[in-house]
Amino acid sequence: MKLLIVEDNRALVANLFAYFEARGHILDAAPDGATGLRLASDNHYDAIVLDWTLPRMDGVQVLQELRRSVRKDVPVLMLTAKGEIADKIEALRIGADDYLVKPFDLAELEARLLAQIRRASGRVTDARLQICDLVMDLSTAEVTRDARPIALQPATRRLLEVLMRAAPALVPRERLEEVLWGDDPPDRDLLRSQMHVLRRAIDAPFASKLLHTVPRVGYRLAATATPDDRENE
Repeated sequence: MKLLIVEDNRALVANLFAYFEARGHILDAAPDGATGLRLASDNHYDAIVLDWTLPRMDGVQVLQELRRSVRKDVPVLMLTAKGEIADKIEALRIGADDYLVKPFDLAELEARLLAQIRRASGRVTDARLQICDLVMDLSTAEVTRDARPIALQPATRRLLEVLMRAAPALVPRERLEEVLWGDDPPDRDLLRSQMHVLRRAIDAPFASKLLHTVPRVGYRLAATATPDDRENE
């Protein structure tokens, strides 16, 4: 998953990066509310971890703006030292999906974020992602189409999961490159090669095509193509 951490405590941010990056997640960080809101507006994130007390714009203001005009659907988990029931109710009332009081366990934070991401996607039921007859079992990492097993390498499977979670929306090339290579993508267009492998696996043996390309922009999974889509690029 790709996370945005909006938190002004540098030591805590360093701990979050060390834990989540070691487990294969991608993180961005903002030291204040205004920067966090800008990053949330300019980028796609699977979830946002938002501190309550922040410089320039506090967490409540950031959350209200997110829900009003920027990312209405992104899961937001608030981190705070405020532990009173009234504070929790207020956070949930203004649009937080979850609430965790400092200090907290990193494994619990990860589990809560993954649960919120699953709930945010209407395509996830019983730990499964499904687009038409294409199914990914998140508990076993098995992929099938029309009940036929599809063998994928781990990198290609990660790309497919990101596309399935976003479907039918377009996923920018930059987002997919981050999934594979983080902040240091290769100079050569290796993403195109990876997408070619994925297309051969999930589309080539079947009559209908699910993986579509918007040249130089990104990729999407959908039952039907749009005028901008290409199926073989």
